[in-house]
Amino acid sequence: MDAAIAANATLSVVEPMMNGIGGDLFLIYREAKTRKLYGLNASGWAPKLLSVEFLRKASHGEMPADGIHSVTVPGCVQGWELAHRKFGRLPWADLFQPAIYYAKSGFPVTELIQGLWEGATSRLANDRNARNVYLRDGRAPKVGEVFRIPQLARALELVAVDGSRAFYTGPIAKAILATSKRLGGVMTAEDLAEFQAEWVDCISTTYRGWNVYELPPNGQGMAVLEMLNVMEEFPLGEFDALSADAFHYKIESQKLAYQDLNRYLGDPRHGRIPVRELISKNYAKARAKLIKRDEANCSSSAGNPMSPSGDTIYLSTVDCDGNIASLIQSIYISFGSGIVVDDYGFHLHNRGALFTTEPGHINQVAPRKRPFHTIIPGYMEKDHVHIGFGIMGGLNQAQAHAQFVSNLVDHAMNLQAAHEAPRFTKLNFSGCNVMIEGRVPEYTKDTLRQRGHYLQVQGDFSSWMGGGQAVLHDSRDKTNYAASSPRKDGAAVPEPDPYFERPPAPK
Repeated sequence: MDAAIAANATLSVVEPMMNGIGGDLFLIYREAKTRKLYGLNASGWAPKLLSVEFLRKASHGEMPADGIHSVTVPGCVQGWELAHRKFGRLPWADLFQPAIYYAKSGFPVTELIQGLWEGATSRLANDRNARNVYLRDGRAPKVGEVFRIPQLARALELVAVDGSRAFYTGPIAKAILATSKRLGGVMTAEDLAEFQAEWVDCISTTYRGWNVYELPPNGQGMAVLEMLNVMEEFPLGEFDALSADAFHYKIESQKLAYQDLNRYLGDPRHGRIPVRELISKNYAKARAKLIKRDEANCSSSAGNPMSPSGDTIYLSTVDCDGNIASLIQSIYISFGSGIVVDDYGFHLHNRGALFTTEPGHINQVAPRKRPFHTIIPGYMEKDHVHIGFGIMGGLNQAQAHAQFVSNLVDHAMNLQAAHEAPRFTKLNFSGCNVMIEGRVPEYTKDTLRQRGHYLQVQGDFSSWMGGGQAVLHDSRDKTNYAASSPRKDGAAVPEPDPYFERPPAPK
């Protein structure tokens, strides 16, 4: 857990458009000694004065995609604190020293991060603080340029000393409130001080003998489990992983699961979400009957489970004992709301953009409500094999999780191959359009087109498919494995054996 928090804090410095203390966090943790799984939901709620009526008076007919009214309370720092309190071993302050070092001393900007940074130049230019902190001389940093963020270092130093108090009631809270007030926002001191992250029970299904776990709503993990249940109705293991049949059944399963996701996902504290019914095997059997082998469904709709029948970082860590942290953290769209907090150099996220203003919808914006959330950590196990995994990319995530699981289980890939295998993604809830990577064989793409799929062919390793990471612990052999997707900056980094240590002196 210490490694996961330290890595997340450091990524908030070196990849500031994707994550940071102004965002939310979710975690699945496997505790080896008890063999228990713990889920942590550290996603923030809407300010108590944010409502449909307020937005209409502010001339917003729909949820704004950015700006101060897209900001909900950031849950990251409290999530770190709860996780460390329960599972940490090192002193809290030690976890932030690498991040503080890079914020003060600087870090060389890599190619992928530079491209994202430069692509967000106009967004950054719209905010006074963002211009001053992230656009030196009016431009994004160049590849290899050493970039420093001393304002963010000050924020991390406060968190290292005072923990979540610094963020929710202390000087950082005061800066957040001053920023919000200056821009016409409605966040109050109580919204920050009264927020609580929470430990939750994971939800799960079985997939051909494997147990697969996700977090419950307000995250989209239930769509992973429903999609896997539908996929299980088809003999995917009999098909080549790159065949038209394998892609077709997975794409059609995604459409059905995502229609239900769009219809039913919201904050369970503000209305009943039929999770148990949506992830049941009987419901999947009924939904699977809607899939035709030779024809894409361009008008799928949500089912009735009650009848009888955006930008992110993900990381996973594992230690020698088999404890696993599967952690995902985000400020949503690149650089979040576009707003940098006065004096402290971090962006506030725009998770509120995922609320709807549709009357009666479970995800309609309301005071102290958490929005539909895209970021999800994953975990799966069978017998002595335990895997923490995750894949980034907004609405890509649930369908990418299901494809990753299928690559491991149906197509007998190892961790790295399962991440590298060509994937598809569909980032809307209707129609037959689907993005697919260029590496998919032409005969497969031609067959999918013949079945009615409208393919939007992307690069061979497209960022639309989301980068991901995974760790595996074999509790029989006491061996760890790890993998990192080539679609993002990332690496599988082992802790080295102590071969540079001097041998003990002879007695």
